[in-house]
Amino acid sequence: MDINGLTLLVEILDAGNLSQAARNLKMTRANVSYHLTQLERAVGAQLVRRTTRSVAPTEVGLRLYQHGLAIQNELRAARETIQTLGQSLQGRVRLSVPSGYGQMVMSPWLIDFKRLYPDIVLDVLFENRVQDLMRDDIDIAIRVIPEPPQTLVARELGPVRYVACAALSYVAAHGLPTALAQLRTVPLVTSAVIGRQLRVSAYLGLQREEITLEPTLISEHFPFLQQAILAGLGVGLVPDYVVQEAVQAGQIVTTLDEYRLSIFGTQMYMLYMPNRYQTRAARTFIDFILERAHAAPARL
Repeated sequence: MDINGLTLLVEILDAGNLSQAARNLKMTRANVSYHLTQLERAVGAQLVRRTTRSVAPTEVGLRLYQHGLAIQNELRAARETIQTLGQSLQGRVRLSVPSGYGQMVMSPWLIDFKRLYPDIVLDVLFENRVQDLMRDDIDIAIRVIPEPPQTLVARELGPVRYVACAALSYVAAHGLPTALAQLRTVPLVTSAVIGRQLRVSAYLGLQREEITLEPTLISEHFPFLQQAILAGLGVGLVPDYVVQEAVQAGQIVTTLDEYRLSIFGTQMYMLYMPNRYQTRAARTFIDFILERAHAAPARL
């Protein structure tokens, strides 16, 4: 057994199936399967249980995977040390952020990071889907979720609070809902939902209530939602950072403030793979964003 064999095993198990591993390694599926078979013969034990769509490690395979991963990470660390001797901090960080939070909160942080570390390549995706970090080759993802997956490292960035709000022009013409159930009877402006209905959780002290709503204006583009609310098109149900400046300027007012409202979750997390080697660039980025998030002033 050699290092190449262990590396192959790591790539196969990380990819989740032989076809994806072959694409990642720029090999044919048959070639990957052949080398895996040769490794199992050398070890004298089955390392991977194969199905047509996925692979899973046996007990022996999992132990070898952990050894192979440790060796692979040490090699990457050694290679990075040699490559960066006497150089400024370099590398590449592929980042996935929610469209609204990324645009309206994180953009200044990312710009400041690039000013501090101009030789680090930032590849930033603005998206809201919850993806598989390994399959999509994402180093770090920022997400609002009820509970972080146990398979990932999750670092808290802070709470997320949704607010019900409207522009002064809308309030003057229609008033504001003063009870949770009244949200069903108003034109509602909010982020993308699955199907026509939106499930909102409302917490009042220790009590939790759930209400189902049918928005009339839906978008994943939060700056557009902000403009729609300011235009008086309805009652907004959006994260507080979307309307904070307009509320402070007196252009938008909030209602139902006694409730803690949630659509996707009440906490923002930074997520990354626990076993993937973090480059100096990625570690520096993680520390920078955590510091910025925890130092940010309280919102509404």
